[in-house]
Amino acid sequence: MSDLLFSPYRLGRIELPNRIVMSPMTRNRSIGNAPNELVATYYRQRAGAGLIVTEGTSPSPNGLGYPRIPGLFRPDQVAGWKAVAEAVHGAGGRIFAQLMHTGRIGHPENLPAGAEVVAPSAVAARGEIWTDTKRLQPHPTPRALSSEEVAATVAEFARAAANAVEAGLDGVEIHGANGYLVDQFLNPTANRRDDAWGGDAERRNRFAVEVAEACAAAIGADRVGIRLSPYGVFNDLAPFDGIEEQYEALARELAAVGIVYVHLVDHSAMGAPQPAESTVTAIRQAFGGTFIVSGGYDRARAEADLAAGRGDLVGFGRPFISNPDLPERLRTGAPLADPDPVTFYTPGTKGYVDYPALAAA
Repeated sequence: MSDLLFSPYRLGRIELPNRIVMSPMTRNRSIGNAPNELVATYYRQRAGAGLIVTEGTSPSPNGLGYPRIPGLFRPDQVAGWKAVAEAVHGAGGRIFAQLMHTGRIGHPENLPAGAEVVAPSAVAARGEIWTDTKRLQPHPTPRALSSEEVAATVAEFARAAANAVEAGLDGVEIHGANGYLVDQFLNPTANRRDDAWGGDAERRNRFAVEVAEACAAAIGADRVGIRLSPYGVFNDLAPFDGIEEQYEALARELAAVGIVYVHLVDHSAMGAPQPAESTVTAIRQAFGGTFIVSGGYDRARAEADLAAGRGDLVGFGRPFISNPDLPERLRTGAPLADPDPVTFYTPGTKGYVDYPALAAA
């Protein structure tokens, strides 16, 4: 087996010691929507990744759709992320904040005072969402953003990106996947607009491109990545006609902005449709820059895909939950511990910072 996974890689202005990316994973430990000492410990324990991408972090009060997720728009949140950045850098790591506005995937019970569940269009997602106060609740019908509010939301992403760099984080990843706000604009299931941000594929792409442009202007394009999930069905979105052509065009526009990477989601290992190989190839070729592949990888498959040129970096998600020293375990062939799904989203230390590293185990 080759060692491509453990070779260094230059990503914008930072040098990665290996090509292992810790994928973003919601963990719901930020009480009061600000990262705390527990969060800093969690990321410090996983600083052996070539790059950590944090859990989804809202740029706006309206984007705090889940309980106990962090934001990046208040001073106390910036201070919390500063402690996280110092912890990760002190352990030799590198870390991007994922900017995630939940859009229609939210509930008033989870939002701070004055915030609203908003989306491209007033189309409710099917299903239910957890609230700490009333347990499972149906997804509410969101309020459609006005044109002025769309522009203001783009500006919120840019301010959050600037706040991330102020906190000492190395960059940001725009969450354009998994059925959240950016993805809601991309997908005609959720985007029924007939203005500049909806209708045909070019206009549905506009919000994602404007967010990328605004973040790049705020902190430098070489500090901005984006996550995409064509064919994703999470949060009541669905594949649609013309998806390959739309995402190829989007990748080309993102390349023109000059952002540093595209991170492609493949959730087929969890039962979602597998992205068409032609679509993956089209996005990679149209973007031309750093390409992160993710979804159900082990070391052998990661090495094979790196060798075949399918990606430049490889994202690992759930294995990082229960294996804080995952890169070392992959390198040595040591066994991996299994995570406990019951504690994925619960508050507290259990199932969060209490998984031992191999030496301790």
